[in-house]
Amino acid sequence: MIPSRRFALFATSIAAALILSACQPATENDEGMPTEKVATPSTEMPANHEGMDMDAHAGHDMTGGDAMADEMQMTDILQDYTKSMTRMHDEMMIGMVYNDADTAFAKGMLGHHRGALDMAKIELKYGTDAAMRELAQEIITAQQAEIDIMNKWLAGHPDAAKPKPNTQAMQQAYAKSMDAMHDDMMLGIADPVPDMAFARGMLPHHMGAVDMAKIQLKYGTDAEMRKLAQDIIDAQQSEIERMQNWIAANKTAEVNNNAVSNDTVGNDATVKNEASTKAPAEQPAI
Repeated sequence: MIPSRRFALFATSIAAALILSACQPATENDEGMPTEKVATPSTEMPANHEGMDMDAHAGHDMTGGDAMADEMQMTDILQDYTKSMTRMHDEMMIGMVYNDADTAFAKGMLGHHRGALDMAKIELKYGTDAAMRELAQEIITAQQAEIDIMNKWLAGHPDAAKPKPNTQAMQQAYAKSMDAMHDDMMLGIADPVPDMAFARGMLPHHMGAVDMAKIQLKYGTDAEMRKLAQDIIDAQQSEIERMQNWIAANKTAEVNNNAVSNDTVGNDATVKNEASTKAPAEQPAI
């Protein structure tokens, strides 16, 4: 496995998220983290996963002492997103070390899709923008259907007992894709605006899904999983463009609003300055 400095990068992302969240007012949290009733994935790794550099991903474990100690400093929404990412990462890691390319894709994408469902539920809990809430609901509907497909397929397709000729290359490709996705997502979910946090977090998440699907098309051979991979590329590429356009439009609106606000403040200051420089009225003679 290609050496990486993921621990340092991930720790930096967490620190940035905490700094941003510390400036935000506490949000009432009458409900718990949006949850999905799914079976807890097995924590056992396949017996044969030579060539996988597990240290490269150790930094993504957000359940360590430092993260737990800082959790109270996070906003409620950032806590929810962080828990969601931890659960998604743990399940994806199981599939990422599978020997068979098709089974690795199905298991890894299953965890990835469940992460998308969690994020969409968080948006419906905190977000207010109509376009992003609509997208969140569409993601829940579409990806739940694909989760059902993968669960059914995995029930009849266990992993290969031994590595195959392309196992190591496939595992390395998934590891590289996963690292990039997690780093970008951590920056996105730290945005203090809930709708923007969803869009900026889900954007790299979708890009990661496209990358995973392309890896499946390169290494996988199962017709059903290859079709699912192509369907994911087609559907999520369209949603990627929607989020990119929304982010650009709303960043522009925010800049314009700030400019108007600054102009108003500047005009008020000018009026006050002009008033203060006027000559004082003559005093009546005594």
